[in-house]
Order: sequence, then C-alpha cells, then structure tokens
Amino acid sequence: MKRMLSLFLCLLAASALKAQDLNKQVKDNSRNKEIMINTCDRKHLVSFPEFKERYDLEYPNYTVNDTVIHSLKPLLSGKKITIVLGTWCGDSKLQVPHFYKVLDAAGFAEKNITLICVDGNKKAENGLIDNLNIERVPTFIVFKDGKESGRIVESPRQSLEKDLLAIVSK
Repeated sequence: MKRMLSLFLCLLAASALKAQDLNKQVKDNSRNKEIMINTCDRKHLVSFPEFKERYDLEYPNYTVNDTVIHSLKPLLSGKKITIVLGTWCGDSKLQVPHFYKVLDAAGFAEKNITLICVDGNKKAENGLIDNLNIERVPTFIVFKDGKESGRIVESPRQSLEKDLLAIVSK
C-alpha cells in the first residue's frame, strides 16, 4: 500500500510540474521580448499579446479551399499534428492562424494537436523538441501511429490545404 501511495504521489508531482510548464512565458533575450515557450494550448496562444493581434486578423480572413477540405477530412482520421512555432515569428503569426482555419474546417480534433513554442534560437526547454529537427518555424508535423508522415516548414509550397492533403494521401 505504501508503495502504491508513493507511486501515486510521484505521478501527481510530475503532473503538477508538467502543468506549470504549460503556457509558460519568459523573456527571450535573443529577441528582447516576452515569448511563450514549451507546450501551450490554443486558448492561451491566441490570447498572448504578441500573437493575438495578428491571429485575430489572419484567421477570419483566410479562405479555405472547400474542395480540398472535403478530400482532406477523412484522411486526417487517426493522425496527430505537432505545431512548432515562435510567438515572435512573423511566419508563425501568418501561417498558424491559417493552419488552424484549415484544421477547423476539416473538423480536426483539438486533442490531436500539440503546440510547442520556441525561443529565438528555435529551442524549447528540457529537450522538448530535440528529436524533431526544427530549423525554421512554423513547422507543422503530421504523425500517424507515432511516426512522422511529413511536414510543412515555414510556408506551404502550394497551399496549406494542398500540402497537408499531399502528406496524408501518402
């Protein structure tokens, strides 16, 4: 019984520590501004002052291609997506709202999205993205069964919808 209680307390402590890192804000000395770092959620990202103004403009003004969305929707089933972005980054401020508009139009569940914010050196804390080979942001990574299916780096080649469709159609 003591062993189970000890294990439970360790898990509880780890969970509390992880929750503290969610939506973490720090001063990024390389950019000389407040940024978000590590794992965050959409609610906090879109209300973060450095990101909010552009999100509020870009999201409603992006027009999705309904034909591509129709093809994309069933192919997103069983997929997970990781978005690595910088709240300080102009390309992230442009592409992340557009990408969310695409995912929303396709009915992609929020629970299948992991948002990771990085600093000006494109790093997160505690090795969070060390195995993701991030060179530029934003980077949108699609996973199926825990393996990477493909990624969109910085900007789409054709459009976010078409590039995403090409990845999930493989």
